[in-house]
Amino acid sequence: MRLRSSLSALFCTTALLGTVSIIHPASAADSQDAQLRELRREMLEMRSQIKALKSRLNEPDTNTRTARVAAAAHRSEMSNRMAHDINIGEPVRPSVGVLNSNGAGTPPSDRAVVESWRDFQAATKSDEEVAVGGMKIGFPNGRFTVQSKDGEYALSIGLAFHEDFGGFITNNPRGNEAKGAFNAFTTNQRRLRIPFMFRYKNWVAAVTPDFGANHNDGYVGLYEGNLNYTGLRNTVLTVGYFQPRVTEEDAESSNDFMTLERPSITDMVRNIAAGDARFSVGGMHYEKRWWIAGYFTGQEWGHRNPSDNGATYYGGGSGSVVDSQTGGVFRFAGRPIATKDWDLHMGVSAMSAFKVQGTGSHNRTTSFGQRPEFDIGEGSMSATGTIPFVSHVWAAGPELGLRWRRLLVKGEYYHVGIERSQATLPTLNFQGWYGAAAYTIFGTPRMYNYKEGAWGAPGVKATEEFDPAHNQWGALEVVGHYSVIDLNDNAHDPSALASSKMYNYYGVNGGQQTVWQGGLNWYPNRHFAIKADYSHFIVSRSQQATNTLGRTGDSVEARVQATF
Repeated sequence: MRLRSSLSALFCTTALLGTVSIIHPASAADSQDAQLRELRREMLEMRSQIKALKSRLNEPDTNTRTARVAAAAHRSEMSNRMAHDINIGEPVRPSVGVLNSNGAGTPPSDRAVVESWRDFQAATKSDEEVAVGGMKIGFPNGRFTVQSKDGEYALSIGLAFHEDFGGFITNNPRGNEAKGAFNAFTTNQRRLRIPFMFRYKNWVAAVTPDFGANHNDGYVGLYEGNLNYTGLRNTVLTVGYFQPRVTEEDAESSNDFMTLERPSITDMVRNIAAGDARFSVGGMHYEKRWWIAGYFTGQEWGHRNPSDNGATYYGGGSGSVVDSQTGGVFRFAGRPIATKDWDLHMGVSAMSAFKVQGTGSHNRTTSFGQRPEFDIGEGSMSATGTIPFVSHVWAAGPELGLRWRRLLVKGEYYHVGIERSQATLPTLNFQGWYGAAAYTIFGTPRMYNYKEGAWGAPGVKATEEFDPAHNQWGALEVVGHYSVIDLNDNAHDPSALASSKMYNYYGVNGGQQTVWQGGLNWYPNRHFAIKADYSHFIVSRSQQATNTLGRTGDSVEARVQATF
């Protein structure tokens, strides 16, 4: 250690000075006496320094504090263990210290982080903590956490705050069509989730209320409420209201989305048997090169509540449901290439409603519809209307993603099948796909999160957080995607007309929607973001009252985001 080397040098100097004082005779000249007096004075100063350094060497807390001060000067947090490992007087490298779990400064999740007790302890050990009355308080992975001294009990509280605002620049109704609910400017609290995680060792309860649980402001809902066991290696078993991870886009946290909304096809198929607050029983397992999950699913939260008739959040409730839906989801993802510059993701997702919900009659129904990927209270132009005599619904498709350095491209395709309960009625088929790309201009680029089998957001290291005085600007990326859903099947059949007495029996005219979207996302640090999207949409004619002749338009939307 440099400190011990300094002590050795001081001891040698002291011995040398002592020798010099013996060699010089008492009868030396006045000039020599003056030199000796100066040397003796310096020797006394050095002895004082030796005593002070010995005292500091025997005080580890002082050593820790000194190291922390040096680390703070370099904008880097560190644990007690790291602080003790730094030698007093040595420069602290900016790379030393804990930035977050993966070192990239990515945003915390929008949901309760359910991980094994071992991983939780590892995260808290690398975090700066404060001990108060036998409890430890800290921010592992950027989330406020209080835990017992032994780490067996813990409570974590997070935040996902998404405030959206914007409107339609152009919205072109044709003929005598009404304009519809397409505001020139409006706002929506898209998400306001407060995840609570209660832990006892490997047992975790997650409860996340959502005060932005609608396409319009004013609804309060439940995003998740579930129990989990994490004691098996790299495995999480779950029961309760949950968002089963299905499709690559849905496996990502909403804090990590490229554009403000999911591509239409992934949002549509996830709601067949998954989606937010879906009753689920199942589990997931991950390794560094592959990820797998499967869940048995039931109804969504609130679906049998008559007070929610007509509500649009989570699909809306109905007091007439007497036989709830049952279904299941499955997803497998692989990572055959994983290098510093390259990452390849390949996967498949499948979901099915084995039995759609019933109201006591033999006619079980379903429907599909999507907004033009602009979700602040606007209407849908592409929608099927009610499809009668449905036995079950399914969807399946591949996932593909490739990262090269700072560039990420990805896409998914899904086919949707609606099987009928009457033999004389045909199976109906819909489809959709998207392609997306993101390029990180500065900051840490999007990287693969093998624990989710999906891509993460750009990262902002502690040394890159927004600070214009030091020429630090966070992370900035440019994004874009092309998205299509096709809700037409045998659309020219007379039964595809809304005026038909056999509406949607043999054909469906739900329209085809195409969205071109581009945007910029700026992350000043890992906890905050400002995002902006421009969209151009093209929708062919459907049976929606606002789109009987087809419509095109443009919209601009922005989001301010806070995550903890």
